[in-house]
Amino acid sequence: MEKLIIQVRVNEGQMRGENPHVPYSPQEIADQVHDCWRAGASVVHFHAREPDSGKPSTDPRLYAETVRLIKQRCDIITFPTLGASMLPTMAERTAHIVAMAQDPATRPDAVPADMLTVNMDFYDHARREFRGSGERIYLNTTRMLRELCESMNGIGVRPVAMMWNIAGIRTAQAFIEMGLMREPLMCEFTVFGDGFEEFGHPATVEGLQALVDFIPPGARWHWMVSAIGANPFPLHAYAIARGGHVAVGLGDHPFPELGLPGNAQLVERAVHMAETMGRPVATAAEARAIFGLHPADGVN
Repeated sequence: MEKLIIQVRVNEGQMRGENPHVPYSPQEIADQVHDCWRAGASVVHFHAREPDSGKPSTDPRLYAETVRLIKQRCDIITFPTLGASMLPTMAERTAHIVAMAQDPATRPDAVPADMLTVNMDFYDHARREFRGSGERIYLNTTRMLRELCESMNGIGVRPVAMMWNIAGIRTAQAFIEMGLMREPLMCEFTVFGDGFEEFGHPATVEGLQALVDFIPPGARWHWMVSAIGANPFPLHAYAIARGGHVAVGLGDHPFPELGLPGNAQLVERAVHMAETMGRPVATAAEARAIFGLHPADGVN
């Protein structure tokens, strides 16, 4: 069984009201990423945020500065978001990545390709109703996904298949057949806690198993699991035992049940679980080799 790859998802759109350790500024993100890399993380996913307010940002300068600061200190795989504001066209969503890729010091390694269009209203169990307008949708048409893959492949940035349901798995397989994605496939299964019922499979072992069962026979897919709005560690145990990889971080869940830890502490827990289960943890260089990524560049 290959070594375990640990992704840290440091902030997403989470605010500090629930957990004070959520990083906002490029320097805060880079400092935490370095700590997480030292603890055992080999991939980082982040969203740029306005440094003072923490408001989600699409500013290419914030994304570029974050990656620059990260690369100055470590060789972790950089995996920034496209969906900070779910902009209407793929050209708008990828503009910051295209700009960053012009300089090896700021070029990211990979970006998410969410293989679905989905309703994204949050369900309030206490009130028995969906919050908001009831019209929130995350649009990813086949044409948009094709544009994303073609654009990213053209600038040397890997599109990562993000699969929230079984249809996403089948779509990813079609994209491999079309030559838009390649094996070994770098991919992620995302499952969801209470309140996220519209988004995808539940954050349970059964919800994850339903996705794993549909990996095509003989496929060379290196999958990891992330859990939005739920504690992922029960799923980590399953993934570690089944040869998958794991993602954890304050972007997905504030972890009040664990005493509001920081991102590096969460990575340390994942490392400890892997060691307890007898599975070594991959370095960033080893993770690059597993995923078929180019060696790190722009690192001092």
